[in-house]
Amino acid sequence: MTTSTTSAKTLACGLILSIVLAPPLALAKTPVATGTGGAVATISEKASASALAILNKGGNAIDAAVAAAATLGVTDPFSCGIGGGGFMVVYLAKDKRVVTIDHRETAPASFSPSVFQENGKAIDFDTAVASGASVGVPGTVRGWHEALERYGTMSFKQVLAPAIQVATKGFPVSDTMHGLIVENEKKFGMFETTSKLYLKNGKALPAGTVVKNPDLAKAYRELAAKGYKVFYEGPLAQAVVAAVNRPPVTAGVQVRPGTMSLADMANYEARIRQPIRSTYRGYDIYGMPPPSSGGVTVAEALNILEGFDLKAMPRANVEHLYLEASRLAFADRNAFLGDPEYVDAPIEGVLSKQFAAQRRSLIRPDRAAGVVPAGDAFLYENDQSFPLRPQQNLIMKEGTHTTHLTVSDKWGNVVAYTFTIESWGGSGIVVPGYGFLLNNEMTDFDFTGPAPNVPEAGKRPRSSMAPTLAFKDGKPAFTIGSPGGATIITTVLQTIVNYIDLGMTMDQAIDAPRLSQRNAKETSVEPGFTGTPQAQALEQFGHKWEAKPEEIGAANAIVFNPDGTVTAVSEGHRHGIGTALVQKRAH
Repeated sequence: MTTSTTSAKTLACGLILSIVLAPPLALAKTPVATGTGGAVATISEKASASALAILNKGGNAIDAAVAAAATLGVTDPFSCGIGGGGFMVVYLAKDKRVVTIDHRETAPASFSPSVFQENGKAIDFDTAVASGASVGVPGTVRGWHEALERYGTMSFKQVLAPAIQVATKGFPVSDTMHGLIVENEKKFGMFETTSKLYLKNGKALPAGTVVKNPDLAKAYRELAAKGYKVFYEGPLAQAVVAAVNRPPVTAGVQVRPGTMSLADMANYEARIRQPIRSTYRGYDIYGMPPPSSGGVTVAEALNILEGFDLKAMPRANVEHLYLEASRLAFADRNAFLGDPEYVDAPIEGVLSKQFAAQRRSLIRPDRAAGVVPAGDAFLYENDQSFPLRPQQNLIMKEGTHTTHLTVSDKWGNVVAYTFTIESWGGSGIVVPGYGFLLNNEMTDFDFTGPAPNVPEAGKRPRSSMAPTLAFKDGKPAFTIGSPGGATIITTVLQTIVNYIDLGMTMDQAIDAPRLSQRNAKETSVEPGFTGTPQAQALEQFGHKWEAKPEEIGAANAIVFNPDGTVTAVSEGHRHGIGTALVQKRAH
């Protein structure tokens, strides 16, 4: 298989499959589906239905992914939308190559390393989030345009139609969505436009309330009629810039304004980048390159684990080694990775099997380490001209609220797509007249330097998003990805280990309890884990758990079975249960 960044319009449409749509009730809450034709897995039944509708109309996986993403912007507005950015990994079956589309938000031209400092000290994180200063130039719309223009077969008008319908007709507030609004009542209450949309008398909309978003439908209609430029130039762009620089605050509220310009919007560009490629036990693993740290960190941890015979070990030993490999990989991530247009990171060194062997030698098979220092990946670079060795950096707080979707089509194209507005509800600012929340992606920068991820003009903050495609013998084997801030990396890594090494089915691999070790004294776990036999077994190695367990991630996957069928897999219990659909169900 080759990789390339060459632009190409792919794929003949072929004959449209003759499909009989299942009744509406059959579309809801089906976390696992096996069949033939195209497949989709998202956390939202309406988003999955949108993708399936596009596939049924003859669209390819890229078209369907954008349709699903646009609908998620309506139904899951606190984790994603056109006010944010993301990373898309695409397999083009006709060309047998993998491409990635980086549409991460960028810092306005006014940014400097001290933007989140006062008197030389970092400002409070929550204060930074709920502000115009936290908003990066949104990249999602440009990313969708690049995906459709280069690799899709349909127009914005076609793929946005399902989302426009959902935004216009409305949808009921789920228990999960209600809980998220409750969690963000204070932030949402700071902004008039957001309060009007998601609060009633200052309180969260009750579950069951039908939410309509005619302003977002209007924004989508403008995109459908005029294309991506309408977002980056003209009235819509002016509305975004005004909301950033003069946030629509509730009376008496003060927040830090931003300094975004119309030129920042007009100058935004997506990037087509070479994927990160690594190998693991006979699989070729493709992931997102920097400014995402996801692909590199997952690959390094897998390289470290490859030296252990995990299949021969008890589960507790496997999970201990998974946690320790993750700890080491995160130390290197924090030290080296940032926007490649600003930072010379030793990617070749980090990904080398020799570096992995050196890092592996530090793991004690019977004992958890504490916080560990970064290795020297520069020693494993062919290019020895790197003049600097970076400092070890502290773990920065990251928003954990993103979404991931995955789609395949009958021609063999595959999309793994993670996109976000950062924290739940992003900055908290809904753009007046257009109904979408703006990101707080700038808080993904390190607030204090020196570090590879300090704020700089035009820079893309480091991400943990890790949309991943795995191949065996040159053919797609599975996809996996998740939301969750820095826990994205560990969710993807643990799911791969569960599936390949522990022999779980993909739904078992996704539903298993998640453990997230990010080079800290304690490991993040989910509610109900502490005190279980699984936890007690790991405590024998010296592992300790964070005091406040939280649900980790909401993964989605597709498995390409040896018999030619596909199995789409979403969450069986997290985030209100996801929805997996296939064009033709297997009997």
